[in-house]
Formats: sequence, C-alpha cells, structure tokens
Amino acid sequence: MMFNKLKFLLILLATSLLSACGDNGSSELTEWMANVKKETKLSIPKLTPPKVFVPVAYTGKDELDPFNSSKLLAVLARMKSDSTHGPDMDRRKEALEAFPLDSLKMVGTIEKSGLKQALVQADKTVYQARIGGYIGQNFGLITGIADDGVEIKETVQDAAGEWVERKVKLELQESQK
Repeated sequence: MMFNKLKFLLILLATSLLSACGDNGSSELTEWMANVKKETKLSIPKLTPPKVFVPVAYTGKDELDPFNSSKLLAVLARMKSDSTHGPDMDRRKEALEAFPLDSLKMVGTIEKSGLKQALVQADKTVYQARIGGYIGQNFGLITGIADDGVEIKETVQDAAGEWVERKVKLELQESQK
C-alpha cells in the first residue's frame, strides 16, 4: 500500500512538471514581435557638423588688470571723496533718530521766540523738533514746519549703494475724542 502511494505521488509530480513545459501563448507573442521587427524601419538622422571655432586674439593684456586691488582701492577712495550726498556719520545722534518715522506722530506746534517748533510723539513721550534737527532712522533732516505737518529730507541708499535724498512729510495727527 505504501508502494502505491509513492507511485501515485511520483506520477502526480511528473504530470505537474510536464504540464509546466507546455505552450501557454508565448509563441504568439514571439511571432508578433518578430513581425514588428521586420516591419519597423530604422531611421537615424544625420548629425549636423560642429560649429567652426574662430580663435580671437586677446588684446587686453597690455591694459590695466580690472581685478587689481590697488585699482579698486583708488576707485573706492574717489567715490568716498565725491560722496557729497552721504550723511554725516560722525555727528551725534538726536533723540528722535532712535525711532522709525512711521512710529512717530506729529501732535501739534508751538512757537518760541518767533521760531516754530513741532511737537512729535514717540511712544508716550512728546519731543520738540526744530528746523535743522534730525528725525527718524533714515538720516531725516527737518526742512520745514507748518501747522499741518513736518517736511523731512531723508538720505537713504538705493539698490546700487548710492546715497539719494527723498522728501517725506510727517503729517499732523488729529486727536481722537
């Protein structure tokens, strides 16, 4: 009986191995691929010839080197001496220069000895500002005081690093009751 079971298992194993060797549709696939290879035409475009390189002689070897540090220092010194629009960095700062201009409020004017002065509030403190005084963080010089506002000439750097002047006005803030 044991021999019959063993024989049955061997026959079952042999049939399963032989069934795996059969054709499962792959011959149709191989035939289709062969037909496609025959019908497909291969086209390779011609390469364009490379550009012709024309050498150019360097004629700047006898001129000054643009990257020479002494040349750069000379240009910077000339720019510093020409800079008449730059602010005076050596002067003593005034109290209103500690605040950005947009945080300041003009709350009124007073007149002392015939000179009009503006009353400017920063935080909760009121300061007196006169013509010729400085205000704001952009080197703002007070050029005029009127009942409706303070005219200021600020000195700021543009994108190129040059000092330019711009005029702004700090207008009177009406009190809210």
